[in-house]
Amino acid sequence: MVDFTFHTKDSAPEESKPLLEKAESGFGFVPNILAGMAEAPALLEGYMTLSGIFDKTSFTPAERQLILLTVSYENECHFCVAAHTGGAKRAEMDDKHIEALRNGQPLDDPKLEALRGFTKKVVTGRGWIEDSDVQKLLDAGYDKQNVLEVIVGVGLKTMSNYTNHIIGTPLNEQLEPLKWDKPKAA
Repeated sequence: MVDFTFHTKDSAPEESKPLLEKAESGFGFVPNILAGMAEAPALLEGYMTLSGIFDKTSFTPAERQLILLTVSYENECHFCVAAHTGGAKRAEMDDKHIEALRNGQPLDDPKLEALRGFTKKVVTGRGWIEDSDVQKLLDAGYDKQNVLEVIVGVGLKTMSNYTNHIIGTPLNEQLEPLKWDKPKAA
């Protein structure tokens, strides 16, 4: 594997430094994924900007984390599943739902399961979705805006999941308790 640099605020390219400072201010540390993205300031800025936009969607914080965990599970992103497990806990998602998402299992809440299932199909189908899949999400109580907002979350996580795969992002010590490996049966 090519050795990528995980930058500090001091070693990062000038354009990345204020973004890493903002991340540290928000998280209390610089997540290694952002430290790695700092090598390409445009990627780091794009990711952080899209993250802020995703936060403005009509989904609740827990629904946003559900989308991000689902995408990360499907893309087998060890770093992002751990990071969004923490995000789901901060969003007060039910622990049994977090565990189900980490294991790729259906949720016992029909509305949330419809969102998980739709998100999974968007990822695995690379955007090729049957009308019946859209209708299932609508029938569960979501609307057409939500259908399209899922794409924002998928795009956001695709950026970080693919980056993690390419640069081999190690977990920060703060995320070690949330470590994740895809279940063997999945």
